Amino acid sequence: MMESNRSRNRALVSFIVLPMLFLTVALLGGLRVSAEDHAFIFIPPPLVTLVLAVLLALLFVRGHLIELPRWVASNNAPLTNFSHVWMLLTLFFASAQAFNSVLPERGLLHWLFSFFFLWTLWNNLFSWFDARRLVHSLAVLFGTAFVLKHLLLAGLYGQERGWLQRVAGALLQGVSLGTLDTPAFAPASGYISFFTLALFVAGLLLVPFAQNREADELAHPVIVESHLKLPPSDRVIAREAILEDSTARVRESDGILGEDPE
Repeated sequence: MMESNRSRNRALVSFIVLPMLFLTVALLGGLRVSAEDHAFIFIPPPLVTLVLAVLLALLFVRGHLIELPRWVASNNAPLTNFSHVWMLLTLFFASAQAFNSVLPERGLLHWLFSFFFLWTLWNNLFSWFDARRLVHSLAVLFGTAFVLKHLLLAGLYGQERGWLQRVAGALLQGVSLGTLDTPAFAPASGYISFFTLALFVAGLLLVPFAQNREADELAHPVIVESHLKLPPSDRVIAREAILEDSTARVRESDGILGEDPE
């Protein structure tokens, strides 16, 4: 009964919850609120966000957050493969819109933020990640970009700012020769972006559960990586300790099974 409920919950998360979460992120990632008349403005994702989404998808596969052989396989039911492909598509567009949510809309800052994301993701492709470390790293990455755009830059270029913030904004414009052309939006845009990023990170945290992987399976690469970092002599000692522990457990279980009930 418990296993049946677990299977139903995984199916619910995989087929309904995650696609809905990622579709919501894809819809809200380009939404802004005008500072003048508070009208909704939808900004389509720039081309660079699609490139970033491709790099992030490669990072998902390399970090074992997404296991393609398990999601799309010949032994799966056609409806299961279709639902998994649909979820991968929603994840891709949600990733692009998550980047769109924290990228400045135009000017020099747009390209500085884009280069920051490109450089970080490219370096991460050559680093070792497991699923948990990858999600934590992405949460910090998007959180940093959110603070820079919606708190720091919005305070410097927003309409409701003090004289010191106006002077700082004017000085930055003068130093950059007017290339820091950042449009001003209503504070509600920051709340929408925060809600969008929270949904995106929550969806990434649910992806391992939808793949029918237990917590110990997610921690297995950590054990392997720690073993590989040991010197050769220590590896031999570690293997002998594991074998001795396994042998002791087997003998203990045999002794328990072999006892005669009194």
